[in-house]
Amino acid sequence: MSTPETSRFVRLRVELVLEVEDAGEVTKAALRRIAGDPDLPGDERAHAEAAVTEDTAEALAYLVDPFDLVSEVPGIELQQASWSSEPISYDPDSPDWDLDEDDDERDDEDDEEGGIG
Repeated sequence: MSTPETSRFVRLRVELVLEVEDAGEVTKAALRRIAGDPDLPGDERAHAEAAVTEDTAEALAYLVDPFDLVSEVPGIELQQASWSSEPISYDPDSPDWDLDEDDDERDDEDDEEGGIG
């Protein structure tokens, strides 16, 4: 019996819902990050400043960096990352916001295939 080869690559999916209590503070923090980036060309800097000033979700996306989330994890190297943010309507009591929904579907699929679930 042979052991199936395991991929060295893992997709980590994270979904966060954040409540912005002070949009001005989020914007200020994003502007500070932009101002402190010496590698950002002037035209890109102006575009980034305008974007984070007009849209709190854009400011938040500028502040949250997936590399920061995994840079201290030993034994891994980030290969690719993408992220976005958007304003949403959120009702924590709604079944539409069940964070384990994807896990339940995967568990059902594993059960059907004879996997662990």
